[in-house]
Amino acid sequence: MDALPPTQTQLIERFADHLRLERRLSPNTVAAYRRDLTQLAVFLDRTGGGLQGATHPSLRRFLAQQHTMGYARASVARRVGAIHTFYRWAAHSGVVEHDPAELLGRPKVVNRLPTVLRQGEAGELAEAPPAPHDGSPLEIAVALRDRAVLELLYGSGLRVGEVAGLTVDRVDLERGRVLVLGKGRKEREVPMSDYAIRAIGVYLARGRTTMAGEDTSRLFFNRRKNAFSERDIRAMVGQYAERLLPGRRVTPHTLRHSFATHLLEGGADIRAVQELLGHASVATTQRYTHVSRSRLFEVYAQAHPRA
Repeated sequence: MDALPPTQTQLIERFADHLRLERRLSPNTVAAYRRDLTQLAVFLDRTGGGLQGATHPSLRRFLAQQHTMGYARASVARRVGAIHTFYRWAAHSGVVEHDPAELLGRPKVVNRLPTVLRQGEAGELAEAPPAPHDGSPLEIAVALRDRAVLELLYGSGLRVGEVAGLTVDRVDLERGRVLVLGKGRKEREVPMSDYAIRAIGVYLARGRTTMAGEDTSRLFFNRRKNAFSERDIRAMVGQYAERLLPGRRVTPHTLRHSFATHLLEGGADIRAVQELLGHASVATTQRYTHVSRSRLFEVYAQAHPRA
């Protein structure tokens, strides 16, 4: 990507600081906004305008280029959102006199329903790590760790970043609760299943010491004794899923989706599920009611004699 003038880079970093410090957005969200604004700045810099000199037509040309380059509608829609957020901030901060993105429309995106596993599939995946009696101490520790992480992802519906950021003091096995730091650095206390309590207890007793690195506060570690990262967790889930559910794309978020859907199918109140998931709006949680409804129709088709 073309190098930007220092003034443009500094402006993007000011905006990133605003997102991180004032709006308290997650590091991943801030990084996505930074990438989107950098792409726009490079495009505008080629025309000699820069971010401060953007106009409604020049922003439309940028988005047209994105479509021409083959970016998906969802990606373009996200960039439109970043542009709107940036120029609202820029206008409010006096960086620009007027908001050139005010009338910028967003491309319509198909609202895909989240992928979920059946209850039996989710249970089998959570229990996929081998029994902890064979192999070297490290292999046993890895299996115990994987079981504990999978039980937290499915049994408590945690985000992958929430699991990666867990410290030992945030897990209360006696009360069956885990304190997580969610989006916007908001804390919430979530119940753990009996399976998760047992899995974490065994991991703490027989596995964690083998894997622990210098950061003694962390709950989970990788084979190199570093913190078990989001990337590590995604790779781990993918490996077990490939063996159990070949050809299916299963991620940590699939287990979170399954957690929410299975709660709703079991009769849980949607507001309670919203709190457990840490959703700011119940509208986000309502996506799972559509998934549950589709399952009801599926059951009807399979079970009713006149279906």
